[in-house]
Amino acid sequence: MATPSRRAVARALHAVFGRGERVPERWDQNLSGADAPLAQALLGICLRRWGAMGAWARPKLKDPRRGLPIGSQVALAIGLAQLGWLEGVAPHAAVNEAVDLAADAELGFPVHKGLVNALLRKAASDSAGLRAALEALADADRTEFMDWVLESALAPRHQEARAAEAWARLNQPPRPAFRVLRGDPPEGLEADPRVEGGWRLLSGAPWPLAWLREGSGMVQDASSQALMAFAWSERPTHILDACAAPGGKTTALSRRFPEASLTALERSPTRAARLRENLAARRVHATVVEAEAAAWMAQSQDAFDLILLDAPCSGTGTIQKHPELAWIGGDLDFRDLAKRQRALLEAAWPRLAPGGLLIYAVCSWLPEEGLTLREAFLRAHPEARPVPVWGAPFGLDGSPSSVFLPDPLTWEGEGFQAFALTR
Repeated sequence: MATPSRRAVARALHAVFGRGERVPERWDQNLSGADAPLAQALLGICLRRWGAMGAWARPKLKDPRRGLPIGSQVALAIGLAQLGWLEGVAPHAAVNEAVDLAADAELGFPVHKGLVNALLRKAASDSAGLRAALEALADADRTEFMDWVLESALAPRHQEARAAEAWARLNQPPRPAFRVLRGDPPEGLEADPRVEGGWRLLSGAPWPLAWLREGSGMVQDASSQALMAFAWSERPTHILDACAAPGGKTTALSRRFPEASLTALERSPTRAARLRENLAARRVHATVVEAEAAAWMAQSQDAFDLILLDAPCSGTGTIQKHPELAWIGGDLDFRDLAKRQRALLEAAWPRLAPGGLLIYAVCSWLPEEGLTLREAFLRAHPEARPVPVWGAPFGLDGSPSSVFLPDPLTWEGEGFQAFALTR
């Protein structure tokens, strides 16, 4: 039987390519020791190089037009990923594990056990040639959906001609970023020059799991850290984090404005429970309300000096962390997302106190979810005034800006759009 790490990867790949779902949030929670890092690396390769591996296999089939069932594709991809990119895995182990997966009635396609064995044994005989052949097929990893995302990301700065350059960076795993909440950072972290007070993982350093679990630090992408470093000299007394889970930005608000009363909304019971756990571990005091944000804000009579609306979105800015989006993102309901985003913004606006600050943000490069929504909102609300709270590197014209829009060609962080308004 295949090891737990390979079986966990196979289940995640079935979720993505078999059912069109996101990778489950805690897909690797039952793995321990060396199994978890191996599984994470293996899944990342399979998701980022799925197209190339499929393009390598198809011409070798008796009838390339018929393709392979999902179980065979998963077993073959897990074998090829190890042979082509994971140098620490012995070739015979990579082949045998993949063949075991192919023979598994739940995760593979037993009829193709011999086919998977033959293809992988031939590939294992020339690992250098295999890697070169797979790299030569890299164009197959870039989907039509990603072409659209890249065009959207590059259009604001008229950089569309550099899509290949952007994709070469985005189809690589991100470098994890952290914030220290108390005490000193653990070994393996170094100061992050991108953001003041940020830290990042040294190459080859172990994941600081115990440090994170005890609440002494948290994972937070450099874009989120830069977003939350907005320049605003007021001292709010009432703050609303309208879509708060898992709590990174809630934590940042609490640390920056410790004297303020902080309300955190989350609609999902599961995510609300996780939010409470994270805030408790980090010693953050906030009132967590389990409710749909737009409905709660529409019914509330409270006024807030500062509102953060990190709205549900396509997540296209997180493609490095969630490479499965390149394959399933085209099936997202963008009309529904846009409707929800407009509703949230319209519900938040009346809750903003005069002179207060509202920050709307999405981890997306699609203008429909950010810049276009901002233009429509400003036309509908002449009383709304943009506030330049972010430094020149994040604007479009080289000066402090009311729009947060990192350059995908130079900024090493997630894709984000945000805008700041007052009344």
